[in-house]
Amino acid sequence: MKKRRTRGVIAAAAVLVSSMATTAITSGPAEAARPASSAGPWVEPGLADRLAGGGRIRVNVVTEDRGDLPAAQSAVAPGQVLQTLSRLPVVTLRVDRTALDRLTRQPGVVSVSEDRPVPPVLADSVPLIGGDRTRAAGLTGGGSAVAVLDTGVAVGHPFLGGRVVAEACFSPIDPDYSATSLCPNGMDRQEGPGSADAEHGPCADDGLDCDHGTHVAGIVAGNAEGLGDADGSGVAPAADIVAIQVFSEFESEDFCGPGAAPCVLSFTSAQLAGLEKVQALKESGAPVVAANLSLGGGRHTAPCDTDPRKLAIDGLRAAGVATVIAAGNNGYPDAVSAPACVSSAVAVGSTTKQDEVSNFSNRGPLLDVFAPGSGIVSSVPGDGWLPMSGTSMAAPHVAGALAVLRQALPDATIDELETALENTGKSIAYSGAATPRIQLDDAALGATPRPGPDQYFPARGRILDNAQISADSTMTVQVSGAAGLPAQGVAAIALNVNAKGDWFNSGSVTVHPASEAGPGGGAVVYDAGRHASTMVIAKVGSDGRIRIANRGGGPVRVTLDVHGYTLDRAADSVGGTYVPLTPARIADRVVVPPWGNFELATSDVGGIPSSGVRAVALTVAMKSAATGTIRVYATGDPWPADANIDYPAETPAQFFTVVKPGSGGKVNIHNLGAQPVELSVDATGYYTSSERGATVKAVPPASVATGVTIPAGGTQLFRPAGVGAIPSFGVAALGFTVVARGSADGAVGVVPQGGGKTMRVVAYGGGKERVGFTTAALRPDGTIMLKNEGTSQVTISVDAYAYFAAR
Repeated sequence: MKKRRTRGVIAAAAVLVSSMATTAITSGPAEAARPASSAGPWVEPGLADRLAGGGRIRVNVVTEDRGDLPAAQSAVAPGQVLQTLSRLPVVTLRVDRTALDRLTRQPGVVSVSEDRPVPPVLADSVPLIGGDRTRAAGLTGGGSAVAVLDTGVAVGHPFLGGRVVAEACFSPIDPDYSATSLCPNGMDRQEGPGSADAEHGPCADDGLDCDHGTHVAGIVAGNAEGLGDADGSGVAPAADIVAIQVFSEFESEDFCGPGAAPCVLSFTSAQLAGLEKVQALKESGAPVVAANLSLGGGRHTAPCDTDPRKLAIDGLRAAGVATVIAAGNNGYPDAVSAPACVSSAVAVGSTTKQDEVSNFSNRGPLLDVFAPGSGIVSSVPGDGWLPMSGTSMAAPHVAGALAVLRQALPDATIDELETALENTGKSIAYSGAATPRIQLDDAALGATPRPGPDQYFPARGRILDNAQISADSTMTVQVSGAAGLPAQGVAAIALNVNAKGDWFNSGSVTVHPASEAGPGGGAVVYDAGRHASTMVIAKVGSDGRIRIANRGGGPVRVTLDVHGYTLDRAADSVGGTYVPLTPARIADRVVVPPWGNFELATSDVGGIPSSGVRAVALTVAMKSAATGTIRVYATGDPWPADANIDYPAETPAQFFTVVKPGSGGKVNIHNLGAQPVELSVDATGYYTSSERGATVKAVPPASVATGVTIPAGGTQLFRPAGVGAIPSFGVAALGFTVVARGSADGAVGVVPQGGGKTMRVVAYGGGKERVGFTTAALRPDGTIMLKNEGTSQVTISVDAYAYFAAR
């Protein structure tokens, strides 16, 4: 494996763009491609002035039809015709001022523009756009190909799995520009196997940094299945790749920038040849759905339809191929680079994983869509992986999405596929405008939920009954196939853990996958005085089991009751996906009489809809003059065996539960106690089968915070992103425990965004450690705020048990 350099790709691209500032185009009003008229052809502003003092430059000449090409070629001296395309009426010439003047008088010439060399514009982003859901639904882009016009592709990289099905290289050689070929054969063009392989020929030299194309191809179609060192697949992991090298090596700092030579840049003429190759492949039957160009330069505030690439882009669209182009990394608030400014191209800007516009991304009215482009890890030559940032990383998300949509909607036109991406995207607002960030699952699957992995199914059953676990010991418990649960594929369970010390001892118990190490905290803190209960969302091991660890100095009695489960695969029916709510009080200081029952309405209240609800997430706070138990269950269902809580006398308590609504959308809250109990109920979210919410992702318990002190009445922010298996982005809500100890009675709660009533997580007693669990929506900045509602300081620890993947 070659050693790869790690460096700031955006910074390098910015240097290259700035070095060519003197030749950059600043567009005025939109100017459509037009036939030559008596006023003469359109000539790029500034070309004549640049040639007035002598010298020569490369230009691309567009004619009315191919029959006019010989006359255009006659305007230059022999040997100065640099490229003639086989299909398009475009020729690349080297001209001086005299030749330029001849072209302006030549009948049939439509436009003359500089053949300007431009730079590239540079696993976890795929779930953000819903790619994990489309993959779970079997939509992987199979049967389509995406052309990557870039710096070549490492054909043998395992992430691409032998799916590079065609290759070509168009790499102009021009001594006037210090440009030499990157084609492995050393010529200015090469076609066939190996011709665009970034690990052969000049690109094999690390000093040239031809990583870009392989990185782009991995975002489009990388497949991590079976690769232990890869984290996540590309957008269309079954799509094929057409690799087309369109860059040349430049040795002059006049083009590369001070201290940046040698570098790789792409001539417009090379891009035209590459696009024409894509057209030929499409016409020969290749299932190409998109051509990706992560390159460009200039500043355009209006469509640049005099650009010679528009002919090729229009031709591809007519043939059913979208040309997806990076918008550029200059941070322009109202402009994009060329060729993204071509009206028939799909111009793509970059967003962060927090759905904010990337600070480097161009944007404005010419932008079609956003996609993730900040900190994207993908493949690079040498079987390696690197993070890169840029609109170059955003564009291939869109190209891959088109391959997935082609599979989902095989009869749709390319215009209809693009419209589907635009109409179903999440609107990202910025100064003066808003542009959709693609949401592939909505575009491909529609608004109607489908069966998929990590959906929630209510179920109630006991998997462990009053079992004794010795001091400092563990017990493995079978989950899959127990208590009516599926025999295979159980990924997580909503588990009520009940524990009581046997020999006047106290301690804690933890729950974790049987195949993985245990967490540092405790799911339940127990003593000999009462049964302590906490519900957690617990990850199940790959062997279908969980492990209970007793961290006390004496034996403990443990009972485990399942209230629901998720699967690692799609079930036959649609399960529930989670919609977090700002905590809403749906019952306030209700008194339930001794041995009495309270029917709680959970339909069309507190943000919970009136239909399609599989389960509701509730936090219940209570107090009574005597001890007792509370059971929460669906109205109309049988009396359950397990209690949600054994509550103490004269001490505030609380618990979290996920419960299926029963008849009339109601649940029973039954007080099995000799005294009345006063309770309040907050709804924190619901699981729905009628809309697509967040999927449930249980993780091995991970410490978010340990031993943090919060003063009386104080607050503390916690940021779970990147902790353990919690991803750094795309998290809508978190399931977590809070272990609390204070010198006096009090409670710790979640402060909702915008204020309002605090949702209790745990009520703690003076000098006693207590544990509570809840699910809470993250604030816009990815944090959770906890508040100490006690009169003394409290010391807390926070462990994450699950996250809910944002859609």
